[in-house]
Amino acid sequence: MASFFDEIARNMLKSSILMAIFAAFFIGIIYLFALYIGLGTFGLAIAIILVAIYGLFTYYSGDKFVLKMSGAKPADKRQYKVLYDTIEGLAVANQLPVPKVYIINDPNPNAFAMGRDKKHSSVAVTSGLLGMMDRSELQGVLAHEISHIYDNDIKFMLIAVVFAGAIGIIAGFVRMSMFFGGMGGGGGRNNNGGLILLIALVIGLLAPFFALLIRLAISRRREYMADANGARITRDPHSLADALRKIGNYAKNPSSAGVKNASEVTAPLYFSNPLKVSSLANIFSTHPPIEERIKKLEAMY
Repeated sequence: MASFFDEIARNMLKSSILMAIFAAFFIGIIYLFALYIGLGTFGLAIAIILVAIYGLFTYYSGDKFVLKMSGAKPADKRQYKVLYDTIEGLAVANQLPVPKVYIINDPNPNAFAMGRDKKHSSVAVTSGLLGMMDRSELQGVLAHEISHIYDNDIKFMLIAVVFAGAIGIIAGFVRMSMFFGGMGGGGGRNNNGGLILLIALVIGLLAPFFALLIRLAISRRREYMADANGARITRDPHSLADALRKIGNYAKNPSSAGVKNASEVTAPLYFSNPLKVSSLANIFSTHPPIEERIKKLEAMY
């Protein structure tokens, strides 16, 4: 049986390795893009500067945008006293500033943490979560979200989303230029036509796919880590497992739906996968299988 700290340490190492691979992959795509448009090393420098500007803008305004597109509204402290008291207690116990609290009016039981750092964080929960969980189960879910803030996962995932988004923009540009035939390789197209075509195919078709796989792997590792840390915070892994079991049973109901305002962009942020997907699509899910999460939690002590 693994302890809380063993599980946290393993997931931290694996996540760091995955992020290093993602960063190297991203730099490689930028370099290929610079070659594709015929600017070489100079183009690489320009591309990195533009992506840095894009990243800074997303970093400082991304949380507000995500909360708005998710339909999250500030929670009334008197109406949601139990929710506020639980979040405040967990934050204080972990020496964190108390996050802002939001409610999403949606029957799907779910939650997410968002923000650029510990001082600028928010926790949003759905009305469905509040209606389904008892107090200990709710505390388990919120401890999971608080651990995302404590471990800087909110920053970690925001960076991953920015990288994947930038690669998607570059890939879209390359696909468009291939379609219209107006760009690629500068004056060297005649001499290096085969190489330019190969670069275009790698960026336009393969890059988004591999970026997605890496982002999903990072997200899954962080979810396992947040489960372990959430269990450590409450010293009650079984309540968190019970909460996951309830969410899993809800998702299996044919009449249930995903979180209505969730998207592929925001899905990695949620406590469980907020999208209604088929069994085959689960291999591309941003979250590990609920059954595996429950198994790991019930094996902890």
